[in-house]
Amino acid sequence: MPEARVKNRKGAAKGKPRGPEKAAARKPVSRWWIYTAAAAVAVYLVFQVYAPALDGPFVFDDTFLPYHTPEFPSELGAWIQGVRPLLMFSYWVNYQVSQAPFGFHATNILIHLLNGFLVFFIVRKLLQPNSSGWLLPGFAAAVFLFHPIQTESVSYVAGRSESLSALFLLAAFAVFLYRRSPAVSWRISIAVLLLFGAAAATKEHTLVLPAVLLLTDYYWNPGFSFSGIRQNWRLYVPIALGGAGGLAFLARILTHSASAGFGLKDFTWYQYFFTQCRAFFLYLRLLVFPAGQNMDWEYPISQNILDRGAIFGLAAILLLAGAAIYYRRRYPLASYGFLLYLLLMAPTSSFVPIADPVAERRLYLPMIGILLVAIAALQRVRLDRRKLAAALGVIVLVLSIATYRRNELWASDIALWEDTARKSPGKQRVHFHLAHTYDSHGQCRDALTQYAEAARLEQPDYALLVDWGLAYDCVDDPDAALAKLREAAALAPRAHVYTQIAMVYAKRSQWPEALEALAQAEKLDSNYDMIYDNRGGIRAHTNDLAGAAADYRHALELKPSNEHARHMLEIVERQMNSGR
Repeated sequence: MPEARVKNRKGAAKGKPRGPEKAAARKPVSRWWIYTAAAAVAVYLVFQVYAPALDGPFVFDDTFLPYHTPEFPSELGAWIQGVRPLLMFSYWVNYQVSQAPFGFHATNILIHLLNGFLVFFIVRKLLQPNSSGWLLPGFAAAVFLFHPIQTESVSYVAGRSESLSALFLLAAFAVFLYRRSPAVSWRISIAVLLLFGAAAATKEHTLVLPAVLLLTDYYWNPGFSFSGIRQNWRLYVPIALGGAGGLAFLARILTHSASAGFGLKDFTWYQYFFTQCRAFFLYLRLLVFPAGQNMDWEYPISQNILDRGAIFGLAAILLLAGAAIYYRRRYPLASYGFLLYLLLMAPTSSFVPIADPVAERRLYLPMIGILLVAIAALQRVRLDRRKLAAALGVIVLVLSIATYRRNELWASDIALWEDTARKSPGKQRVHFHLAHTYDSHGQCRDALTQYAEAARLEQPDYALLVDWGLAYDCVDDPDAALAKLREAAALAPRAHVYTQIAMVYAKRSQWPEALEALAQAEKLDSNYDMIYDNRGGIRAHTNDLAGAAADYRHALELKPSNEHARHMLEIVERQMNSGR
């Protein structure tokens, strides 16, 4: 470990001081006040850079998660029963305070800040004894905090899976690095294991942590040796014993997940791997030059190793990895950083297929490896410390401006999806979400254009047809609306779509047709509360108050949280009482 090397140097330098003045000169000066001030400035600046998105709306996957689903049960048990209980617990806590996006975004920023502080201390430890100053670790932490590629993991509420899991992993790594002796004690081992478990319960990609610790022990404890690994049996034996359970947990996820794993249709493990051989260099380019960022990348698939130059990407990766291993003694920090980057990218960018081959949030944690490579290069720069600090400050300033501009997009769901549609014009999902966003803002004619484009790119599914029909209804074209809704019903006959058909008829006082559609919905699913909610409205409009009250009561029996039915029942009951 770097710490062990520090101790050896101190031991070699032991001796009597030449005089009291020199002994006093060597007395360490506490700099905690400097670190405290720097931390306060960092908090202020990070909130300023991310300020545009603080009041930004829920977008993309946010709309499918419990905090944006009013009918989802509010009980904690319902939130944490999935595979990421700690992540969902954090959302649940936010939800109890406020359902508005602001609190969720502010929490994401706080998590990001904590990660930045951990990066500072981790890099500072890895640099010892070659550097015990704050400049290079501070630069690494600043880049981590202000790099625009981090925006998706911070300003996107669902991106918390990256930042919160990274918080637990980095905390475990920091505890591991800052132990007092080369051999891990039982106390340190338990702390690391608990934090590791928390990371895995937040997102599965953090299962790579044991490999990170093994690599660290080999490189730094005491240096290019397996002796440190053998010394740390108190940590690695429990990890190995729990490995079977962890693999079973991961296998279950990869088998049943609809968005990742070996069960994905039309996307094999080798096609994903060949695609990642190319995406690897896109990610590196985004870290070095973050231009052209995209919330939903339209990235072409490599069907085989020769397709789109995947073989050249694979050859380049192997060459870089080989060079890192070969030159590990000459350039240890750069070598370690690059291999760390490979390890941290492996869970999402190797053989395990994920529906989206490229996503910027996957760089959130692996960025640390490339930062170490950059720090290793900066250590060799022969430049006055003040000039170096000024140059690094300019880099951070440029990154901060770019991040602020990126967050301005995240402040508006329309602006964000319009930007994404310009950059991914051939992706159906992008046009569907842009259409849905236009629709939610009342821009129904713009929504119709985007629904049509989405349908042109791929065969429309049930959800697209239903929303498309409702957009036609919004522009007062009931014939086109009913045509699209009946297409959806033919594709997937569900009670939901028939309630929407009934709604279109009811808005035009076509009561028999509306009641017929609701009757069909009831045949399909008699437990769907909206059937009776809608029918109650029709009966109230046709002066059948008793029938309306009965329908509203039944809707509430099926779903007590249906506030619309509760409110309408109160109105109907008052009308019935006043008429007696």
